[in-house]
Amino acid sequence: MTPSSVENVLWQRKSVRAYLDTPLPQEDVARILRAARQAPSGANLQPGKFHALTGAPLSALKQALDGAITDGRETVAEYSYFPQPMPADLKAKQRAAGYALYQALGIERRDFAGRKAQFDRNYRFFDAPVGIVVTIHPDMGKGCYMDLGMALMALFLAAEDLGYATSGIGALAKYADVTHTALDLPKDELVVCGIALGVEDKDAPVNNFRTERDSLEGFATLRGFEE
Repeated sequence: MTPSSVENVLWQRKSVRAYLDTPLPQEDVARILRAARQAPSGANLQPGKFHALTGAPLSALKQALDGAITDGRETVAEYSYFPQPMPADLKAKQRAAGYALYQALGIERRDFAGRKAQFDRNYRFFDAPVGIVVTIHPDMGKGCYMDLGMALMALFLAAEDLGYATSGIGALAKYADVTHTALDLPKDELVVCGIALGVEDKDAPVNNFRTERDSLEGFATLRGFEE
């Protein structure tokens, strides 16, 4: 069976952490956001909002985040992105991904300053020309977070299909209060994550890094197909 274009896009997509400064047309960003809203949604609640920023508004948010980091401000997360505590098998995956990323950048394991500098690039949206802040109503149930996740994946695939690169930025939720203030968000919008969107810098070593996925046997069972 010949792979569909959707399958090809899924296999070629990756998280990109270095971008060219090529501006994105507003119509392309709007097209990507409309595609994201086509994701499945239980009871058609369509949870989540997407605040797309470029130019001065994006610079203002990055400046506010940089100021919070420089001042050593306490992080304020409105929800837990990872399990607490992290099980040992998942912690091993997290560490392996981190080590591989830093290795691609030539950052040694004990180079804590280098690792922090790279992590802080999350708060600059990896210098992408477009940054998107994703929010959700705090009273939404866990199923609505799944629906929002499907919308995020739809956004990533739509961007990839148009020739753009993306990266999710879960770290943005750690400075939810700073983001709220900088964007003057309503109180009923909980900051879920950020998204970097733009044209990939193919010469950047960091973009040669890819995480490995579990084998089919590691996450799925197939029953009855042999009959």
